[in-house]
Amino acid sequence: MIEGKKIVVVLPAFNAEKTLEQTYHEIPFDIVDDVILVDDKSKDETVQKAIQLGIKKIILHEENRGYGANQKTCYDEALKLGADIIVMLHPDYQYTPKLIPSMASLIASGVYSVVLGSRILGNGALKGGMPVYKYLFNRILTLFQNVLMGAKLSEYHTGFRAYSKEVLEKINYKNNSNDFVFDNQVLAQIHYAGFEIAEITCPTKYADDSSSINLKNSITYGLGVIHTSFQFFFQKLKISNYEIFNSNN
Repeated sequence: MIEGKKIVVVLPAFNAEKTLEQTYHEIPFDIVDDVILVDDKSKDETVQKAIQLGIKKIILHEENRGYGANQKTCYDEALKLGADIIVMLHPDYQYTPKLIPSMASLIASGVYSVVLGSRILGNGALKGGMPVYKYLFNRILTLFQNVLMGAKLSEYHTGFRAYSKEVLEKINYKNNSNDFVFDNQVLAQIHYAGFEIAEITCPTKYADDSSSINLKNSITYGLGVIHTSFQFFFQKLKISNYEIFNSNN
């Protein structure tokens, strides 16, 4: 715990057998209270590896539901455990768990409600092997979103995030997509609800075993991001009313 806050790390897993152990062993258990792994019907031995590592909370999807659906289960289970701070970490070792104390501290102190591990700050993305086309794609989409959403984030597409429980209890994440655009919808909801977002520099590692969406799915994701940004823009102008921006309370 940090300052009496229960910290739960959630691992949305899919075919993470080869990288799960390295990820898990870097989690700072001196402050992390629980780890939840949700397996989205992996085709490898992810679940067996999780059991071997001693992860106590393992949730299995009986069918592959998608990245967004995986996170919905992660957050539902973390809130059931009474988490005060929820850290979403990809188990593919693309992001280092060593930053969890810094991210959690910013939330525990009450300074911020959300912290993102940014690959763009400090040039971590290209140094870590992010493909150039993905980097350019990231920068163009981020600029577009910042303009429409009136924000100044360095990126909206990181898979390393920490949330206070108040954020996840407030936003209507269950109405979001079950696919990759889920992450983007969450940030749009957070902006709309008025929560403050911090970013810290995060190195990234692109290796053969790291998960990464292909070009076709990247294009689909990009179109989803544009759609979400316009939804936010029209919602703010009160031109339309979208279900994802209706809060839980």
